[in-house]
Amino acid sequence: MSQIRNIAIIAHVDHGKTTLVDALLRQSKTRLNKEIAQSELIMDSNDLERERGITIFSKNASVVWEDIKINIIDTPGHADFGGEVERVLNMADGCLLLVDAKEGPMPQTRFVLKKALEIGHKIIVVINKIDKPDARIDYVVEKTMELFLELGADDQGLNFPIVYASAKNGLAGLDPDINEMANIEPIFKSIIQHIPSPIVEEDKPLQILISNITADEFKGRIAIGRIHNGTIKAGQDIIHINREGEHKKYRLNSLMIFSGLGRVEAEEVSAGDIVALAGIPEVTIGETIADPNDPQALPLLKIDEPTVKMTFMINDSPFAGKEGKYCTSRQIRARLFKELETDMALRVEDTPDGKWVVSGRGELHLAILIERLRRESYEMQVSRPQVINKKINGQDVTPFERLFIEVPEASQGIVIQKLGGRKGVLKEMNVVDKIVFLEYLIPTRGLFGYRSEFLTDTRGMGIINATFHDYLPDPGNWKEKEQGSLVAHETGVTNSYGLLNVQDRGILFYGPAIQVYQGEVVGQNSRAGDIWINVCKTKKLSNMRSRGEGITEHFNTPKIMDLEDALEYIGDDELVEITPSNVRIRKVCLSELESKRTARHNKS
Repeated sequence: MSQIRNIAIIAHVDHGKTTLVDALLRQSKTRLNKEIAQSELIMDSNDLERERGITIFSKNASVVWEDIKINIIDTPGHADFGGEVERVLNMADGCLLLVDAKEGPMPQTRFVLKKALEIGHKIIVVINKIDKPDARIDYVVEKTMELFLELGADDQGLNFPIVYASAKNGLAGLDPDINEMANIEPIFKSIIQHIPSPIVEEDKPLQILISNITADEFKGRIAIGRIHNGTIKAGQDIIHINREGEHKKYRLNSLMIFSGLGRVEAEEVSAGDIVALAGIPEVTIGETIADPNDPQALPLLKIDEPTVKMTFMINDSPFAGKEGKYCTSRQIRARLFKELETDMALRVEDTPDGKWVVSGRGELHLAILIERLRRESYEMQVSRPQVINKKINGQDVTPFERLFIEVPEASQGIVIQKLGGRKGVLKEMNVVDKIVFLEYLIPTRGLFGYRSEFLTDTRGMGIINATFHDYLPDPGNWKEKEQGSLVAHETGVTNSYGLLNVQDRGILFYGPAIQVYQGEVVGQNSRAGDIWINVCKTKKLSNMRSRGEGITEHFNTPKIMDLEDALEYIGDDELVEITPSNVRIRKVCLSELESKRTARHNKS
């Protein structure tokens, strides 16, 4: 067992986890399954991850350094994917905590570090991106120490080793002088020196805790987990203990271990290593694989509860079924319930009217799920995100977030004003080099729709991060959506003439020659209330012309609404229609008369 190290890499989003894993893979001369360009991130294999530059799914890799096998687990950095982080930490014996040399510990750093300390993992702190011109290394080390103290780390936890690195350049060292660094070797040495080898008992009955599920085209469902005790052999019989405690016997089709980025077949694997098993059709995350002669279950993995929910439904718009391959309720329901097998932080419930309430850890968590479904050719509609309130000790409570903001001094006034109107409470404020650092406690509901406003108010110069804090009493007196929508009055194709006539009413979402239907939202009204407009109106043609007609007309560039913009924008009487080709916003009632009648009924 002294020849194995299991380590998870944890950090705030965009602090360089995946870049560091890539540097470790490249410099350990790990053989890759395919040629990958030097500029590409090896571990971010999913299209969505490459586009967004964030890790969404945890991944396993393995490198060999000086005859010691190091199993590396790359974890997501965004708070909405905390469910992934919590369960993969159970596979590791220690963590590399990456901290940006300029930004220091951030909200998600606190979240993942807290989880790691609760489990009792040994932490190696890596101060990354020291090559930044505005790096504040001493300040960041001090803030990291304060975070450890704040989270209640014991003496052993506070005595953490520090490695300084520039993962992008493949350099690391025990001193912060980048000119003295030659390669990434000091990180390997620190892992071998400080991370303990797995503490296991090979003589005990077999116990494997499943922490991840993946699929293989030929082998079917593959369960990934760490062997806590015992030894497993290829083709042997095992007992699968599910969440209800039921025992079922299966024979393994395949036993694999990780080598580089891939999996290789193995004849026998001992406790402490991470394995992939095929041949257990109904296994899910958190369950136990045990010895058939003495089956003993390991504790189930506990995952934090979701805080945001949305209603999914089949698409019933006039354009339904024209762009998607999978449109029926049976297909959508089957796909949503299949997602539960691999996403522990997700919940799906059937409703009596044939819809589904899908709950997740945040807006981004649900938006990524929707984006993945539309790329798989699914077509559906979703409602406005809502918070999941609870009743604790007879009191109604709502989820609150800790909000961390960095803005230039010039923008602080508008940010403080907007957050005050959204029930935010300012907890801390610091000014460093004309940059204002704000910490707020704010209801999750108060953040809905704010991120796009924040980017506009700070002219793209602000940084905003949030992490779940606790359930607290709901402040109440919530304002409804302040601005109304511009809604298409009839079905047809948008025309330049019709758009020019109405563009002074607000911000349009479409340009000319776009197919729209009656009841589709085509823009944002500059005032409260909805206006039904005719964007398909054409100019009556005649043979009379005046000199210079039309040359002074200017059409403003429309605002393109992507999926996350649309989810932030919609009100309670609106839906987002999602197809593989388009994201549209529509009214629940597509007729103007019916929409006004419903609005009056809701007010009364």
